[in-house]
Amino acid sequence: MKNGCVTINDTDMYYVSFGHGRKNLTVLPGLSDGLATVKGKALLLAAPYRRFLNNYTVYMFSRKNKMPEGYTIQQMADDQAAAMKILGITKSAVLGVSQGGMIAQYLAVDYPEIVEKLILAVTAPYANHVVKDAVGSWIEMAKKGDHKSLMLDTAERMYSDTYLEKNRWAFPLTIKLTKPESYERFFRNAYAILDFDVRDELSKISCPTFIIAGDDDNTVGNEAPHELNQLISNSKLFIYQGLGHGAFEEAPDFYKKVYEFCEAK
Repeated sequence: MKNGCVTINDTDMYYVSFGHGRKNLTVLPGLSDGLATVKGKALLLAAPYRRFLNNYTVYMFSRKNKMPEGYTIQQMADDQAAAMKILGITKSAVLGVSQGGMIAQYLAVDYPEIVEKLILAVTAPYANHVVKDAVGSWIEMAKKGDHKSLMLDTAERMYSDTYLEKNRWAFPLTIKLTKPESYERFFRNAYAILDFDVRDELSKISCPTFIIAGDDDNTVGNEAPHELNQLISNSKLFIYQGLGHGAFEEAPDFYKKVYEFCEAK
């Protein structure tokens, strides 16, 4: 396992890696990266990827540390491609979750030579009204410094009632551990989402694509995965019943499905 950092122009980007396989899986996390990066968390983050570790080297990247005002999702994809090139990742399956899935879409559009297979989890092809309502609300809470409300609202929009009831005891600790010294990084990521729209470019994606979502997603909406499936020609869609935006955490077979897709000929 490795906790690493790669230089990108005038700043740097944290990443973690685990496994020793010849194939690569690159993972791009969601908006939570605006509150806490992957720095130093290789051991913690490796657990869901156990079945990958023999055949794959798994890389998980944060966004770069110094993000300019007006930083776009497409520019995030440009920087992601640059970081992968520096690390010698010339071909990779790419798993993008939520905002990471938005970045992954542009990565597959603009750098098709890198992306062998694409997995888009609980994400959308543009900032629809559900996305704007959720992210806009979180921006306002962050502006007020109301971290408790930000985290509780995020959880309410992400998880099933069953998951919430089972894990509500942990919320106070989560709130404490995720509060940043500054919300600047969060704002850069969040505003980029509000300006995101890649619909006109998705026909350029030709690699095999797996779209995974829940049927009760209050963060990106329930139409988003179907729109992705319609716009990406070589794609298949799987919808978890009774789950929402947190399907990648709640569904016990989520990573099994991702692995099987990556291994399929």
